[in-house]
Amino acid sequence: MKQIGVVGAGVMGTGLAQDLAAHGYTVVLVDRSREQLERAEHEVVRYYRTGRLFGHDTDKYGDLTQRVTYTTEPADLGSVEFLIENITENWPLKAELYPVLDRICPPETVFAANTSCIPITKIASVTGRPAAVLGMHFMNPVPMKSTVEVIRGWHTSTETLDTAQQLLAGLDKRGIVVNDMPGFVSNRVLMLTVNEAIALVQDGVAEPAEIDDIFRSCFGHASGPLETADLIGLDTILYSIEGLYEFYADPKYRPSPLLKKMVDAGLHGRKSGRGFFTYS
Repeated sequence: MKQIGVVGAGVMGTGLAQDLAAHGYTVVLVDRSREQLERAEHEVVRYYRTGRLFGHDTDKYGDLTQRVTYTTEPADLGSVEFLIENITENWPLKAELYPVLDRICPPETVFAANTSCIPITKIASVTGRPAAVLGMHFMNPVPMKSTVEVIRGWHTSTETLDTAQQLLAGLDKRGIVVNDMPGFVSNRVLMLTVNEAIALVQDGVAEPAEIDDIFRSCFGHASGPLETADLIGLDTILYSIEGLYEFYADPKYRPSPLLKKMVDAGLHGRKSGRGFFTYS
């Protein structure tokens, strides 16, 4: 594989473009927003200049910035060999997108959904290639993470899983394969933890910094649940937990009212400059 399609130029899509290009792949990055693509290009250039400070050999394959194409046209994905989708965690949007991708991409192109809660089998059902659809749940920031949650849908073939593992090996990552249920492993646990941490703030039990300090100091976590939520994006957290609530019809996934209020107020975390913490 040489040419990889990435759909969605948000935080995750941009991170994937950085990581793929740094490992020698050619990337076609698609987003409907030209402004979003410009931000993504700025971040790719910045990663090329500063990645070495984090121990990343961004010069290994030459100037990685020349290996990313930015476009608003899905038709430019017509020759990609592998495609990773990263749009908003919104089923109607994904249900609209995948039939379009199915018509554009070659029949042998693998579709990987970088989703945190939407079932892979459901996504595959709106394509004509269900055996070539799987989930690849990358963690943020993508270039810094060495492991990916790989999800096998009902129809996902062994060949598709092998192709995904081959791509991950090319990124110096490993994939842990799990079966398909909403939220998979990581988000069925993480979203409950984040939502309950938000409820602690809402109920006045502790301040965000205190909650996160307990998780870091007592449990040895690299970051606390609220810092993690800010990094993921509180809007994405809300989409994910609402999706879990819908799929399982279980009240334990009911979103905290404070989470809804913060999202309505535009406090989305790092990407907006403020969430449970303030970012300059």
